[in-house]
Amino acid sequence: MRIYNKRNLTDKELSRLFKRSAADIASVIEQVRPILSDVKQNGDKAVMKYARKFDHLSGASFLLTSAERRTAERKLDKATRNAINEAAANIETFHSRQIPQWYSVETMPGILCWREFLPIENVGLYIPAGSAVLVSTMLMLGIPAKIAGCERVIVSSPVHGIEIHPALAYAAGICGINEFYKAGGAQSIAMMAYGTKTVKKVDKIFGPGNQFVTAAKTLVSTDPEGSTIDMPAGPSEVLIIADQSAEPAYVASDLLAQAEHGSDSQVILLTTNKEFAAKVSKEIQFQIHSLPRKILAEKSLEHSFILLVQSVKEAISLSNLYAPEHLILNFSNAEKHLSKIRNAGSVFIGAYSPESAGDYASGTNHSLPTYGYAKSLGGVSVESFMKAVTFQKLTREGLNNLQKTVIQLAETEKLEAHANSVRIRLQDGHK
Repeated sequence: MRIYNKRNLTDKELSRLFKRSAADIASVIEQVRPILSDVKQNGDKAVMKYARKFDHLSGASFLLTSAERRTAERKLDKATRNAINEAAANIETFHSRQIPQWYSVETMPGILCWREFLPIENVGLYIPAGSAVLVSTMLMLGIPAKIAGCERVIVSSPVHGIEIHPALAYAAGICGINEFYKAGGAQSIAMMAYGTKTVKKVDKIFGPGNQFVTAAKTLVSTDPEGSTIDMPAGPSEVLIIADQSAEPAYVASDLLAQAEHGSDSQVILLTTNKEFAAKVSKEIQFQIHSLPRKILAEKSLEHSFILLVQSVKEAISLSNLYAPEHLILNFSNAEKHLSKIRNAGSVFIGAYSPESAGDYASGTNHSLPTYGYAKSLGGVSVESFMKAVTFQKLTREGLNNLQKTVIQLAETEKLEAHANSVRIRLQDGHK
């Protein structure tokens, strides 16, 4: 990773440095659009065609049967089974506290208003399984959906060949998933958004994916016949703020943990100490050689960097502007600076809080906003699988107390029928 000194950079150079890697979105969308249209028009036939072409799916159907899942589960080793169980327990413990509470209030005598949270009835979960089968994402999406009480939760994930990964099959079972489809990419998103003869459409789609999945999610979310989505999802990213009190090997390992996600991932270190920066850079070169995904990590590091700053305060200010998906604070007295953090998907504090803990098993959710969306969005939660509905009940006395205000505002907006709907109820003879 290259080391820069903020004092030697112009504002334009600094902005260019923090710029995220991005695909040619227009080109990707044009590639995705005909796939969505094909699935929308031809349903199951189109889904199967693309699953065979892109995922190399074999077999006669993209529906995963209960027997297939049980067969896969039986192949899972005990150690992985235990790891999934512990991760699931922690995720459930943390997310169970997120169930939103309803409330009621009498705004005026005779006017009672209240708010309730209701589960989204039909949701679809996309689980990536390209270069890596993201078993953890199954838990991160499936457990909150179960806690929220969604009536129907379906899963779609690419399967190469015919057999689902045993760990993914087991995790789906823990989440209570009974409807699983062996399809990935844009065709999977279209299948869930529009429905087919086999698959009933969903109301909201969750889950990360590559540029084609992201483009497909964006398109179906703007189609009245499609579905809403959790959030736009770009390449994974981490920003670390560290000083000389941190262990260089720890910081290097955290940077590489994100860099190995993919060539378009971005990792950033902000530090106040030049010697420490050099030690981290050296440690990265040492650790990267043993990584199976070394080539992907190296490509990621090409557009990643270490930046020397004057103070922790300056580092936090830059972080808030960048709004990272993951923010690691590994410097002295980090807890004293938490109130200054404004924009981040998830924050990891101290030497023994690696981002990978949150990715898998500490309990927090790893489906987080990227591309700077942490300025306005939070990560996936139980509330993400619910919607708030307001209720109100007015007595005749309540409406009488409110009539002048409603009529005045309706007439101000020249909406006479609105005013009449109040007047007619309070006229003599109407009770």
